[in-house]
Amino acid sequence: MKFSQFGSDNGKTVIYFHGAPGAPEECAIFDLYAKEQGLTFICFDRFSGDYSIAGDAYYQFLARQISKQAAGKKVDVIGFSIGAFIALQTCRYLGNEVRSLHLISAAAPLDASGFLETMAGKQVFQLAKTFPTLFVLLSYWQGLLALLFPNALFSLLFASAAGDDKALSVDRTFQSGITQVLRSCFIGRVQGYVRDVRAYVRPWKDTLSDIGVNTHIWHGAEDNWSPVAMAEYLASTIPGYTSTEIFNGLSHYSCLYRAAPEICRQLGAASDDLRSRPVTSTTLSSLR
Repeated sequence: MKFSQFGSDNGKTVIYFHGAPGAPEECAIFDLYAKEQGLTFICFDRFSGDYSIAGDAYYQFLARQISKQAAGKKVDVIGFSIGAFIALQTCRYLGNEVRSLHLISAAAPLDASGFLETMAGKQVFQLAKTFPTLFVLLSYWQGLLALLFPNALFSLLFASAAGDDKALSVDRTFQSGITQVLRSCFIGRVQGYVRDVRAYVRPWKDTLSDIGVNTHIWHGAEDNWSPVAMAEYLASTIPGYTSTEIFNGLSHYSCLYRAAPEICRQLGAASDDLRSRPVTSTTLSSLR
């Protein structure tokens, strides 16, 4: 599977799972911080792979790709948004190859609670659950927008921006970066995007009992794409849960930008025999 590399050329390996929508370009957020900490970030281009691989076979395939990159060494794993769900499922097949797992703005299982009613993407996920064919058609329409009117697609996705995501949504650098991510996601890769979202809306809460790796949760208090109740649920359910950071004033992408340097510093300072940290719950003020 194709992948993009960021950060140091020969550092400690970190695997990044981008969101959905998302693309490997999303991982560029970590590039400078990773170089400072001697970390090598690998982000697989999940949406460009063999679309016939689905379900557990898909997660097993991703696990094998990670094992090849790790070459016998432990890796740290980061997942953003729905990418956090894919990261969790993949870690089930990596066992002790994973040193730590970091979930940013993580989307929790829809079968666990009434999360769907409070999510900004409610209509999309409901469509994927109930009318999968219509969801596929919607996704191809988004692909057409990404090709012909990418700024319109950006505006549609960020129309409901909350917290500091509002400020990000009018920042030209952010607009340019996310627009490129959307183009990479939807142009020629719609089937990969559809696979991830379809997998996410199916029941999967029972799989969380398999997650014994040290798991750190990073979430924005104002997140309306992945409501903060999702972070609370994951913290209460994952056996390997280690810590939570809730950022006041931040939402979905603003949390990603805030968490990136913190995670890199933590990974850079961690030794190979990382032990479990005490369980903590910390609320931090918005800082960008």
